[in-house]
Amino acid sequence: MKTDKIKDAFARVALPKAAETKEFIKTNGHYIIGQYSIEQVYSGMKGMIGMVTETSKLDPDEGIRFRGYSIPELRAKLPKAPGDTEPLPEGIFYLMLIGEMPTDEDVTNVSNAWARRSNVPKHVFDTLDKLPLTTHPMTQFSIAVMALQTESVFAASYRKGLNKKDYWDSMYEDVMNLIARLPRVAAYIYRRIYKNNIHIEPDPKLDWAANFAHMLGYDDYDMKRMMRLYLTLHADHEGGNVSAHATHLVGSALSDPYLSFAAGMNGLAGPLHGLANQEVVRWILDLRNYYDGAKPTKEQLKDYVMKTIEEGKVVPGYGHAVLRKTDPRFLAQMEFAQTYMPDDENCQIVKMVYEVVPEILSGIKKIKNPWPNVDAHSGALLIHYGMQEYDFYTVLFGVSRSLGVMASLLWDRALGHPLERPGSVTFEGMKEKAAKAAAVQPQV
Repeated sequence: MKTDKIKDAFARVALPKAAETKEFIKTNGHYIIGQYSIEQVYSGMKGMIGMVTETSKLDPDEGIRFRGYSIPELRAKLPKAPGDTEPLPEGIFYLMLIGEMPTDEDVTNVSNAWARRSNVPKHVFDTLDKLPLTTHPMTQFSIAVMALQTESVFAASYRKGLNKKDYWDSMYEDVMNLIARLPRVAAYIYRRIYKNNIHIEPDPKLDWAANFAHMLGYDDYDMKRMMRLYLTLHADHEGGNVSAHATHLVGSALSDPYLSFAAGMNGLAGPLHGLANQEVVRWILDLRNYYDGAKPTKEQLKDYVMKTIEEGKVVPGYGHAVLRKTDPRFLAQMEFAQTYMPDDENCQIVKMVYEVVPEILSGIKKIKNPWPNVDAHSGALLIHYGMQEYDFYTVLFGVSRSLGVMASLLWDRALGHPLERPGSVTFEGMKEKAAKAAAVQPQV
């Protein structure tokens, strides 16, 4: 059997870490590391530490770091395609999985492995073809992932009997196979809905992101460059976001990666999570239509923002559950736009919104974060290269997010993380806890 260097590298770092983690819990498990309030319980458990995620960490003031590296550092250090300026997504996957900055050879190994594993069974396409064309792209994407579940190596191995110490091994095969196949599935959905069901065969000579752009129908090199950046930036955002947490939660029941990832994608499809990127584009297009297609002045933009707020709506792409500053992923996209499309009017509007909206939102008491997140810019880049179909944008997000959530799921199994089962309380029970706390704690 041919040696799998990526799998061997993961075993080298993960198996000793599993033993170290077990010993750490045995020695330190009794320590109390924090407290939480009733308000936190009722507000989505924000800020409550309840899981361990190895791949990335989100700091409210600094932004996302992948294995300790910031976005600017990743753009500088990760391997790139020959002559390109943007990192290959294969590199950030390797970094998240192994915890080491990859070499060019490491990235080539990942790219080649995904190319070998990318064949999608015919029944997946047959399943998609049964759906109405009006079915939302994210619904089709989730259904396709579920249809792929027939290929699960982990599910088959578990049925035969599998030692829990070996869960990670067959899980690795599923993780690699699923990531390899997602661009083909996503491109099929795109071409089926928007391009008269005319499909483009993959090109195994291309890297993962460039091949994805090719299958979508975009062979312009600048689009491939942008796709590499897009798939790198959206790969992970620590473990507590909805898509990552849903994948982790379902996976904790020993559901295979296909079932777990489908759950995560159903979460990503929500308008408070991944669907926000299409809402941003819709808002910008509505803004332009409001001013008869023209690029608005700064004063007109301020008026439209106030109109949005007065109608009880949010300015899409602004605010984040954790971040308290401008999302570094937004800044990376804005820098890309200024370098490669400085005259694009939609990108200019995005920049103008950035200059106007934070000041307005800062004056609203209940808004804790008036700054843009990653969704505030990504759609404008896609429109520039001809992808006008914004209902599809969250599928792109999902393909990218597979890198982080699948790397995390593999670590969950390697470290032997248990079934996730938090406790709950009734409202009467919560009132009793509040009364007891009030008796011993000073009033705020």
